[in-house]
Amino acid sequence: MDATDVWEEIPHGEISAYVVCVSTSIKDDKPDMSNIFDACRKISLVAKNRPVVSVTSTVSLGTHRKLSEIFKNSVNLVHVPHRYWKEDPVNHGVKQPRVIGGIDEQALRRGMEFYKKFGIPVTPVPTIELAEMSKIAEQSYRYIQIAFAEELKRICDENGLDFEMLRKACNTKWNTNILEARDGIGGKCLPKDIHYLLDCSKSSLPLIKGAMAADELYKRKRRLT
Repeated sequence: MDATDVWEEIPHGEISAYVVCVSTSIKDDKPDMSNIFDACRKISLVAKNRPVVSVTSTVSLGTHRKLSEIFKNSVNLVHVPHRYWKEDPVNHGVKQPRVIGGIDEQALRRGMEFYKKFGIPVTPVPTIELAEMSKIAEQSYRYIQIAFAEELKRICDENGLDFEMLRKACNTKWNTNILEARDGIGGKCLPKDIHYLLDCSKSSLPLIKGAMAADELYKRKRRLT
């Protein structure tokens, strides 16, 4: 059957695998996993014969250990963080390489077998926490890259320099890839996921907070021009 966001449309017979891709969010500056837990509680009530349950949504660190308490060894729980770029679905669509982590060795093995059937290459990591962190880290890395470009553009503007000419000149070096500076970091994912990284540590994380502050300042400056 096709993907659905209506629980009543899902057949509840001998299902061999469930793929959970629901939205996650921020509530009071903290990760909100309520949609994940709601979906998994429903699956736990009907799961038979230890199906694979693959959570592809971006989640906060430690989410799957809490989910495993709901399932109580009734499923093979894996985390395969979603990767998809709508601008190039051929090269960066469903079948691009992805990371996979399992709640245990059996779950990891069953999860890899499931994705192999669809020709989706997966790179296993030793723990499910590493898989959780991989998506948070990817998104935050992208956020910081953009924030650097934004700050560099502000410096160029202050000094009467052409940022695009500077960016292209710098990017002729093999290990430099300065991104474009557009309208500020928006959308649903990057601003949310950078908060997930903050939630992973009790330390001050000045680089992360600095990138967030740089983006806010950049957007404020653009609104005034």
